Amino acid sequence: MDRTEPRLAHTVADGVATVVISNPAKRNAMTAAMWEALPVLLDELAGDSSVGALVLTGAGDTFCAGADISSLRDPGSDPQSLAVAAEEALAGFPLPTLAAVRGYCVGGGSQLAAACDLRFAAEGALFGVTPAKLGIVYPASSTRRLVALTGPATAKHLLFSGELIDTERALRTGLVDEVLPADGLDERVAAYARTLVSRSRLTQAAAKEFAAGREDRDEHWAGQARGCGDTAEGVAAFLERRAPRFTWAPTAG
Repeated sequence: MDRTEPRLAHTVADGVATVVISNPAKRNAMTAAMWEALPVLLDELAGDSSVGALVLTGAGDTFCAGADISSLRDPGSDPQSLAVAAEEALAGFPLPTLAAVRGYCVGGGSQLAAACDLRFAAEGALFGVTPAKLGIVYPASSTRRLVALTGPATAKHLLFSGELIDTERALRTGLVDEVLPADGLDERVAAYARTLVSRSRLTQAAAKEFAAGREDRDEHWAGQARGCGDTAEGVAAFLERRAPRFTWAPTAG
């Protein structure tokens, strides 16, 4: 495969799936084909029992500069619907997700980063939500997700102006969770992902649902906890001063 062609590359190692947005000619802008491919890839990774966490990043020194604007000229395409479907698939991924951001994280790139559970950024990264520059109505679901992260004032600032903000402001407003020196991002992300993989997937899955606002599954998760043995294993491991061996894994539905 020509590595200069737009694509989503991925690897799985030590329980961590890494998905890399790669479109070097256009600062890793997402093409229609890439938007379409992401939910399919996420389904594949969700079904891989060896995967305990997912990292989304961009090739080289840029996360993602948004959607490929040339696709907006095609009257037969609906890039916004494709972007929303990909964003929702990422938000609904059953395991912890982490965006590792360098350089530009703009437009559709910000949509994808916001759909991850956590965002770690290298110093010097720039964030922007730019539909006002193109006369595009930003999707309601994407707007709500941005407001949940940053609060309404910062969300309005980003949406109304299309201006880029730096990592200091992104951290202060909740758009990112950690800011690292550029040469320390990979090490921190790898270490944090290993931590996620070592923890209880049961705890993480329930917390992810509850944090998203679901309120009708308390009994479901209580039953999962009673039936899987993770709590007993966690307590035993703590008392025996050893690493726990959790066994619960998500299933479809």
